[in-house]
Amino acid sequence: MEVAKMFEPISTYSVQGFLSSDFGPENVLEMHSNVDLDFVSPEKDFSLDVQMEEESSIQGRPESLFVAEQEQQLSYLKKIEDELMDEEESGLTDLLLMGAEAVESGNVGCASMVAMKLNNLLSYHEETRENPVNRLALYFTQGLLNKIEPELFAAEELEEDHNLNFQGRNAILAFQLLQELSPLVKFAHFTANQAILEATEAHQEIHVIDFDIMEGIQWPSLMVDIAGRGDGISLRITAIVHDKRSSTSSHIHRTGDRLREFANSINVAFSFDQIVITKAEDFEGIKQGKAALVANCMMNQLHMPSRKRSLVKMFFNGLKKLAPKMVVLVQEELFNFCKVQNMSFVEFFFQALNHYSALLDSIRSGFCRGGYEFAFSVIEKEFLRMRILDCMKQFPCGMTDELRTDNPFSREVGFRAISMSSCNVTQARHLVSLFNGDFWVQNEPYRLNLCWKSRPLTTASIWVPTA
Repeated sequence: MEVAKMFEPISTYSVQGFLSSDFGPENVLEMHSNVDLDFVSPEKDFSLDVQMEEESSIQGRPESLFVAEQEQQLSYLKKIEDELMDEEESGLTDLLLMGAEAVESGNVGCASMVAMKLNNLLSYHEETRENPVNRLALYFTQGLLNKIEPELFAAEELEEDHNLNFQGRNAILAFQLLQELSPLVKFAHFTANQAILEATEAHQEIHVIDFDIMEGIQWPSLMVDIAGRGDGISLRITAIVHDKRSSTSSHIHRTGDRLREFANSINVAFSFDQIVITKAEDFEGIKQGKAALVANCMMNQLHMPSRKRSLVKMFFNGLKKLAPKMVVLVQEELFNFCKVQNMSFVEFFFQALNHYSALLDSIRSGFCRGGYEFAFSVIEKEFLRMRILDCMKQFPCGMTDELRTDNPFSREVGFRAISMSSCNVTQARHLVSLFNGDFWVQNEPYRLNLCWKSRPLTTASIWVPTA
């Protein structure tokens, strides 16, 4: 079966349409764009002359090997030309996957050739700015280029904390609208908070260890709920700091000040602290009292920085020493650790195409119907594009990489999943029903999924110690 035909039928105007068989190469050749492509250095020579590209690296190598590589690269070029000429193929999708295959095989020459051909097709036409299909394809092309030529993106600083602060009023406004027009953020926060409330129902003192607190926007609603339990209730939040940079610590300190001010306004006893964690043993520095201890772990949400799976495993290993009542985990479905563990780069790339096209469709449905096109463009540029570039950069090409074998939720870590309560499921469904579009909640054993049409976007689960 052709790759493009494996996707479900969708609207011609849907972002996912670029993956459908309706999107042929004749459309690719007619694309127009004004997208800023400053990430490509004008001094960089991306000549497709294979012999010139490889001249400096062939000394001392057998001539037969070089000839074979030349033939393979010329074969890729022929495939590219065929894709662009064959109206029955989904040329754009196949070119993207062809580039991913070349990256996985380590064939830099072929991968560069495919990526630059795509870049030229998508970058220098006037309508890409107006066409989300084209823009999404361009982001994945940039992701391939970032994998091949990372120096092109050095100025963008694709680090783990690239979303630590929202830069500028536009980004702040766009995020606020994201909360109001899409259930992505509220589903994550309210589902996690409901699980925390249920786990601490019989306790007056609550201690939350937060894996990635960022702006702390999850916690005011929890404070309001626990304030309803009456006098004597107290909440302590310990924020995990993943590096020792002073800017990170200062940012989290300001978050704590804002939360403290809000808690005072509703008469909730509140304390806040932060601790730098670089290894599991550092969790011993967290002072435990009589409070009910729970942990909150938000992973790879659209507006959040990416975190490596090794950090998550360290987090769970450290928590095991503290024996919390439970851990609530909300993660982007694309990075579901149980599924992604054995994927090849091409398989992950294929899933990412599906996932982010669905995610962009879901966001676009709320924003464009409400007349918030500018805010949508900010979210797309500040959050979605950076997420695509980052996930392409972080996912390995070698099957022996640590990322493939390091499952944070193996039995050895000491936690097991439990089912969501019926109250939490009902709350999630009611919340999602308040938003426009094809959002819905799927309740599976041991996990709750926020879906767009047929595809899960975000997954929430609860984990308790095995002992």
